[in-house]
Amino acid sequence: MNPGKPIDGRAPIDGEAPIDGEAMEAAASTRDQEPSARQAMYRSMLRIRRFEEAIGDCVEGGEIIGPAHLYIGQEAVAVGVCSAMRADDYIFGAHRSHGHYLAKGGSMRKLAAEIFGRATGCSLGRGGSMHIIATEVGLLGTSALVGGGFGPGVGTALASRLRGIDRVTVIFFGDGATEEGIFFEALNFATIQRLGVVFVCENNLYSSHLPLLDRQPIETLYEHAAVYRIPAFRVDGNDVHQVRPAVEEAIRRARAGLGPTFLEALTYRWRGHVGPSDDIDKGLRTAEELATWKARCPIDALAAAMRRDGAWTAAEQQQTVREVGAEVADAIDFARRSPRPDPSELMQHVYAD
Repeated sequence: MNPGKPIDGRAPIDGEAPIDGEAMEAAASTRDQEPSARQAMYRSMLRIRRFEEAIGDCVEGGEIIGPAHLYIGQEAVAVGVCSAMRADDYIFGAHRSHGHYLAKGGSMRKLAAEIFGRATGCSLGRGGSMHIIATEVGLLGTSALVGGGFGPGVGTALASRLRGIDRVTVIFFGDGATEEGIFFEALNFATIQRLGVVFVCENNLYSSHLPLLDRQPIETLYEHAAVYRIPAFRVDGNDVHQVRPAVEEAIRRARAGLGPTFLEALTYRWRGHVGPSDDIDKGLRTAEELATWKARCPIDALAAAMRRDGAWTAAEQQQTVREVGAEVADAIDFARRSPRPDPSELMQHVYAD
């Protein structure tokens, strides 16, 4: 099955509309005519990349204590998904969710402060890199637990349905989370209840340090959705022009009350499982493999397409690069200057008032 094509090999459920492949293609074609939307996606991806690079430098310099799982290389997934969502839609993330936070509109200053463990952070300095939240833009939380977003995610989707609102919930997770029991429970519950939830599997081919085919007999993870009669897409997760129309179709189905959709985005993390190193020295992936994926950089690919299509000028691109660089520098400076949490407030936010 070619990436970017809809996959729907199940029997239809009575009254359900199928995946609309023509609508997906039309959405992609229309978006190509909108330079401002593509420029916004470029800026969003670049913000994630430059922020993560800065965080990696701070980890190496000993300024950040604690784990930091970097999102470098996977930016097109977060941006392709979140740019298709409304501001009041919900997302849940996992341990590698700095990119999701920024793509959904969270404050870069607050994210940097949280990773530094400062009181001005989005979780008041109590969560660190893996436990971030931005309810003002619909990020209801991330979890260090593998698959930790499934339960709250389908619960939120159920709450939206019971309240009679058409907010969509997106659950981001890695390929390793498809080996957790709650993954299957969530798929089953979502389809039985016809919940407006989109399952986004960021398949970067490794769970921690284990390659996918050392853990599962198949590499086509979208096939897990078939037994639950959930429509599924498999797309090139390094191409924002494939990710976004697939998500737009999934959201269309969700808002129409047609139930969940599963999206598998094939991508690759440039850095190691945790921290700024590339893990080449671990003996689990080669320098050649990493170089192959770096050549498919999602940010460079979008920039090249925009130049080819006349969507912007070199001067406009350089201006964006400068503005993003200044924003990242400001966020890191804010984090460094922010105070640490007061130990006297340790028991606050533990129990309900």
